[in-house]
Amino acid sequence: MLLGFKTELKLNKSQRVLLAQHSGTARHAWNWGNRLCLQILENNKNNPALKIKFPTAIDLHKWLVALVKPENPWYYESSKCAPQYALRHLASAWGDCFNKKKGRPKFKKKGRNDSFTLDGSIKVDHFKIQVPKIGWLKTYERLPQNFKPKSVTISRQADRWFVSFKIEIESLATVKKVNVCGVDLGVKTLATLSTGEVFIGAKSYRKLENKLARLQRIVSRRELKSANWYKAQSKVARLHKRIADIRQDTLHKLTTYLAKNHGQIVIEDLNVSGMLANHKLAKSIADMGLFEFRRQLDYKCQLYGSELIIADRWFPSSKTCSECGCKKETLTLSDRIFKCSDCNFEIDRDLNASYNLARHCGLGGFPKEQMSQEAKIGRATAEFTSEEKVLPTVFVESENKTFSLISRFE
Repeated sequence: MLLGFKTELKLNKSQRVLLAQHSGTARHAWNWGNRLCLQILENNKNNPALKIKFPTAIDLHKWLVALVKPENPWYYESSKCAPQYALRHLASAWGDCFNKKKGRPKFKKKGRNDSFTLDGSIKVDHFKIQVPKIGWLKTYERLPQNFKPKSVTISRQADRWFVSFKIEIESLATVKKVNVCGVDLGVKTLATLSTGEVFIGAKSYRKLENKLARLQRIVSRRELKSANWYKAQSKVARLHKRIADIRQDTLHKLTTYLAKNHGQIVIEDLNVSGMLANHKLAKSIADMGLFEFRRQLDYKCQLYGSELIIADRWFPSSKTCSECGCKKETLTLSDRIFKCSDCNFEIDRDLNASYNLARHCGLGGFPKEQMSQEAKIGRATAEFTSEEKVLPTVFVESENKTFSLISRFE
């Protein structure tokens, strides 16, 4: 299967200038092509009798060479692949828009998501990679050997540059310790498993929110576009990068643990974009990274030989009693303990939902007889033995105390 490999580049000043120049060329081509597409759509709307065919990526590139490059000779200082791939990505974005998968492509701004793609004569060595027009670029991490990528994408995050490309690897099936596992995702806790384990999200934005606000106030007090303004902006960007990295690290550890140790994993088909419409909870929901959790779990299940099962969006996992199957009519978010009115069974609502997900589609689930009575009534605790080899950094709640169990990957 194809997987993406991404690592940071170790650059000098002249190389940073070259990369910024290439990303600027790609951004200019994207904005020019996007403006042209919007003008064509406006013309077709106002003049139905004089409709113009919507351009493809090849059409856009031909017009770019004929109209834009002669007026902007600095285009020839960068690789021709940068504007070519920018127009290909633009055509793909408009295709997604017409298929109603996404909205209209937006114009790019300098310093935000700067990236470009190159192909051609690419060579990979142990700690460096050679790309067209730029030359050899050093990396901090050892690169995969005996492999020649067809194309590479170079992107900037804050003040750091990264290179990424696709590599072909074989599936690494692992021995599964649990056959079926239901995973209930939430805001208070990131994931509650039907095995009783509880994973608390990193909540990195909440923890660094005050520091971010302080840095943003400093930016607002600096003179616009001055040297001190750029320095303050750079600090804000680095903090945003740190927040995202902490969130990604937590999600990678959790999804790797699930995919390596569980045969079948059942999660809900959450409408994340609809959940973000709730302005009272939008910040907490976005801080958890629920969509990224599903994306990572999807490809890691294929990598480690597990099966990911998506429960129906309208499956009442939280409202259904895991003991008798009775469904409650109303259940508010403030009700943290599920109390069945039919059999008087009490259980933590997230654990109850994970039980129901494990039994979804007749798969059977984690036997409740293996759970202690303390885990049924309150917040479930996770117990690990020294024989377990693959565990992430697990955050567990027990008797109103939070602690972490840290072990390494193998």
